[in-house]
Amino acid sequence: MLTDLIRDLVTANRILAHQGVVDAYGHVSVRHPDNPEWYLLSRSRSPELVEPADIKVYRLDGTPVEDDGHQPYLERFIHGAIYEARPDIRAVIHSHAGSVLPFTVCDAPLVPVIHTASDMGHRVPLWDIHAKFGDTNLLVTCMEHGRDMACCMGQNKSVLMRGHGFTTTGRSLVEAVKAAIYLPENARVLMQAMQMGKVIPLTQGEVEIRSRVDPDSPQMQRAWEYWSRRAGMATGG
Repeated sequence: MLTDLIRDLVTANRILAHQGVVDAYGHVSVRHPDNPEWYLLSRSRSPELVEPADIKVYRLDGTPVEDDGHQPYLERFIHGAIYEARPDIRAVIHSHAGSVLPFTVCDAPLVPVIHTASDMGHRVPLWDIHAKFGDTNLLVTCMEHGRDMACCMGQNKSVLMRGHGFTTTGRSLVEAVKAAIYLPENARVLMQAMQMGKVIPLTQGEVEIRSRVDPDSPQMQRAWEYWSRRAGMATGG
């Protein structure tokens, strides 16, 4: 099972890179299937280049379970802090997608307006690292940063990060990947709609109904197969 999960995590990296959600930067993790206090995450490498041998196991505090001298992502604390705060979360994705960035530096809320983006949740709070930590390099480089961000996210599925990007989550790796793909698409549609007239967002009830979809349902697996093939990977998940 662990081998299959590592394969799927590599596939997720490739999918997100192919879809333009991540570029040289950004990362995706999944909670360890045998120990909820651990998670799987690549060593510091661009997602499109990640291979199975790059996947490492970390404790929630960001320390590697086996220290083989690899260079970890500086912002791995994003993942550990969310897993610590949210036992229901199985996967975490961090991105700097350009279409989302405007919503991290203004007071216009990022709300769901397309049905495929309902995985982002009804509300996406904005976390400002400066509010508690003052001037920084805007990176989440310790558990204190990560816990403050996770606190801001609360029970929501996603969180914006001022001048930085966004982090989204899922009850499964497939669900998190879907959320990460369609959140930037939702941002693009929303910005276009704001220029045209009054925006009509999805209602909270609509989001809640769509959130009841089984993260392992055939319709989710259909999307995973499609994205995997387009990214040049064998079908997994």
